[in-house]
Amino acid sequence: MRYFFMILLGLSLSCSNSKTPILGETDFQKRLNAEFKDASVSPLKAKDLKAFKGLDFFPFDSTFVVEAELKRTPDSEWFSMKTTTDRISKERVFGILSFKLKGQPYQLKVYQGEENMNTEGLEDYLFLPFLDDTNGESTYGGGRYVDLRIPDSETILIDFNTAYNPYCVYNEKFSCPIVPRSNYLDIEVTAGVKAFKK
Repeated sequence: MRYFFMILLGLSLSCSNSKTPILGETDFQKRLNAEFKDASVSPLKAKDLKAFKGLDFFPFDSTFVVEAELKRTPDSEWFSMKTTTDRISKERVFGILSFKLKGQPYQLKVYQGEENMNTEGLEDYLFLPFLDDTNGESTYGGGRYVDLRIPDSETILIDFNTAYNPYCVYNEKFSCPIVPRSNYLDIEVTAGVKAFKK
């Protein structure tokens, strides 16, 4: 799969499509829609790209922007994370994120991928997959992802408004890590990208 930080490289909204405006309430939404409209990088199948006007997002909600405490796990072992194909993704638990959403405490594991560590520009990339109570209803049943970077401090900002679907939602040729059941949030995260309607 391609991670979202790779989407940002070389992406220019002004030249992505001069004929129609790029839809989106936030910069993140506009960037993602611009990438999906660009046939050279879009994960969409040709038939879906032809009809594509924009992804469906929840309205931006500042309550889903939270500061999390990061407890690093430097001695965690590498393991093989299953994907939607036969490919195996080598990952390790980089740390445990503790935070509150709407007054309730939650924890999620954040992962570091071996492939990204060896990719220029992605060495400090962290992968936050999660499940929540919107899955299978207003969002994709298999969960969503948030991209993070390794912070200098022991806190990290999580913006669930930037939660996006695995690429295999749009095209089964992509190999996407399966969200671990342990990364389940007992709450409706009504932020980020909604389920894809073909």
